[in-house]
Amino acid sequence: MMNNDILSPAGTVTSSHWVPLSRSTQFLVSHLRLLCLCLLLFIITLAITWVFYQISAHFVDRFVGNHFMKSPDADTLWGWIKYQGWAVFKWIFIIISRIISFYIAFLTAYCCTTPGYCFLSASVENIQSGIETGERLSFRGLTVDLIEGCKIGIFGLAITCLALVVNFIPGIGQILVFLLYSYYSCLMFIDFPASRRRWSLGNKIAWLKDNSLPAFRLGFLPAAISMIPVLNVFLMALLFPLFTVHATLNFSALEAAGGKE
Repeated sequence: MMNNDILSPAGTVTSSHWVPLSRSTQFLVSHLRLLCLCLLLFIITLAITWVFYQISAHFVDRFVGNHFMKSPDADTLWGWIKYQGWAVFKWIFIIISRIISFYIAFLTAYCCTTPGYCFLSASVENIQSGIETGERLSFRGLTVDLIEGCKIGIFGLAITCLALVVNFIPGIGQILVFLLYSYYSCLMFIDFPASRRRWSLGNKIAWLKDNSLPAFRLGFLPAAISMIPVLNVFLMALLFPLFTVHATLNFSALEAAGGKE
């Protein structure tokens, strides 16, 4: 890959196969219109994610949490062993349930805000190409964006269920889960510029396979942030617009370079 991406005075990428996150940040902060749109999307995404995180976490706790309310007696050696096992499984349950609750909440926010992020992505590509025609919102366009966002959201629920099972594979389970979430995170971001081209979900997944290393680089940091307890809601809402800009710039650069790397 080449790291010699060049920004013109207007802030557009003129030659690149890979745009580093620092350059994507520079691109974003150099355009006030993009910054204002990102701020609005941050507020909306944070609000929706937080509300549904509370709802989903409360539901999971009510549905399963009662099994961990009463600890076993630890008066005897066998009781102490059972207590340690109970404590370990309780913490595993808390961690996994919170990750699941976060993804359910975030996927809900993702589906609801997809048209806004598609608009942001399209604006980035217009600026990047040097043709700022201005995107226009239409009912048909909003409907298509919402449907595509829901497809990615439903696919994400399937990934979450798969991750639950994979997580219990001894030795490599956690590594595989992280890889799953890394590539899925990339899919969420490249969905915006790909949907603008009216790609199907199959085409988007095929792009991940053809560009496995760039896809992992795009999804690595979002996946890592999503696993930080409590702060993940705020951080993902804050950084999601930046990650959208970053993914759009790289997606466009890779497509311009031939579609594979």
